[in-house]
Amino acid sequence: MKTLNKHLKKAFMWYKVKELDNKGFNKSQISRELGLDRTTVRRYLSMEEEAFHNWVEQTRHLPKKLQCYYNYVKDLLEGYPYLSSAQVEDRLKEQFTNLPEVHSKTVYNFVNSIRKRHLINKGKEKKYRQYEKLPEPAYGNQAQADFGEYYMQTTGEGRKKVYFFVMVLCRSRQKYVYFQSQPFTSRTTVLAHEKAFVYFNGQPQKVIYDQDRVLIVDENLGDILLTQEFRAYCNQMDFEAVFCRKSDPESKGKVENVVGYVKKNFLSGRVFMGEDALNASAMGWLSRTGNGKEHSGIKKIPQQEWLIEREHLLALPVQSLASNANECKPYTVRKDNTISYKSNFYTLPLGTYQGADTHVFLQEKEDDVILFDKNINVLTTHKLSSGRGVTVRNSDHIRDKSQSIAVLKTEVVALMQNTPKANLFMELLEKQKLRYLRDNLLVLKKHLTELEPEFIAKAIDFCMENNIYNANNLTQAGIHYQKQQMQDTKVVLPWVEIKSTKPDTIALYEPQVSKISTYEKVM
Repeated sequence: MKTLNKHLKKAFMWYKVKELDNKGFNKSQISRELGLDRTTVRRYLSMEEEAFHNWVEQTRHLPKKLQCYYNYVKDLLEGYPYLSSAQVEDRLKEQFTNLPEVHSKTVYNFVNSIRKRHLINKGKEKKYRQYEKLPEPAYGNQAQADFGEYYMQTTGEGRKKVYFFVMVLCRSRQKYVYFQSQPFTSRTTVLAHEKAFVYFNGQPQKVIYDQDRVLIVDENLGDILLTQEFRAYCNQMDFEAVFCRKSDPESKGKVENVVGYVKKNFLSGRVFMGEDALNASAMGWLSRTGNGKEHSGIKKIPQQEWLIEREHLLALPVQSLASNANECKPYTVRKDNTISYKSNFYTLPLGTYQGADTHVFLQEKEDDVILFDKNINVLTTHKLSSGRGVTVRNSDHIRDKSQSIAVLKTEVVALMQNTPKANLFMELLEKQKLRYLRDNLLVLKKHLTELEPEFIAKAIDFCMENNIYNANNLTQAGIHYQKQQMQDTKVVLPWVEIKSTKPDTIALYEPQVSKISTYEKVM
């Protein structure tokens, strides 16, 4: 009965397709009207009535190659109903080394049959915006990079947020992903780049990025200002860093798709067992699925295409951080957060010293001294000193960073009486001195308490009229106005001549004189 109803439904649809076709509907319109796939509409239109009935009555006998994995897939779907058939296929390859070689469509049909039999609903799938396909770039010309975040299940009751860096070669679609449990900084981003280029066995001519704050300080109307660590890294490498305009996802759609692919195909339903285990599993996933399966866009396997593209990649510099990690020499960190090198001292960021066994790694490159932590992340870079007994400092290492910028701004504006001009001055100061905003705020917080509100207001007016946005200039102007006010209001007492009322008596007065014999007796 079930088969008969299925045949009747198909026959009804065939007649409806023919009816709409006779009315002048095209394939897309018929597909939307009847809710059929365009491939099905095309097949129905190509068949005459007799051929269609013969095709419907044919019984299909498909081999059950995956039947022995039925219980495993059923348990997996019951635990994680949102998994796609592609994810299930990857888990089967990961868990069963003797898995027979079948087409992905076979796995899809097998998973769907289990869903229908046990009523395991996948849930509503998210629909993504579609963008126009751009021409394929030349081999070795371009890569795209981006960051992602995901909450993973843990062995306990909670969830663990992981952060990952993704880079994809645009022509071959060869992918690389690197995970860590802490947010990325400029230093860890440089490390992720190094690992990606080693994985690709070279660097592309261009790498396209979003305007991420771990990479750039300011867009500056197109003159991108990079962070110190990333700028130093780009200077030693050969690739060109290209940054998209804001709200322009089309410019790096390939890596956006890879970020989603990592979340849905690799991370979904996986339990967090630590950074090292996660990165090891990611390498296996890339080999099996991420780079090992045919890409739906280019209809080629990325791993095989990479064998061609790697010949067009730029060679890695000899002084690459990753390639020379083993050449870095360890140095003991002193209690004052410095290290001694060639009779000179070089400062490290406050907090680097964590006890007597704290070490950093040093690499001398040309005229620079580069210091790394235990994970070969760049801590700081100094110019090599030719003297002896010199302490080479970086002012950033001694900054007070215990307070956030937002809290400091609130406190300083309060000291300025929270006036509209004070808020405007603060906005302009932040815009003009973004990299030195904390330093300016600390100076204002320290000195504004010594000034009266009226002089602070005058100083703000003076600075804004003259386009001066500097904390030292503002406080000096306030001190000047306060001193000037004190001088203007200083009381000068008139000269008054005091005359004695009894001048004769005072003039005739003689002091008493003791006899010398009195002192001689005492002695």
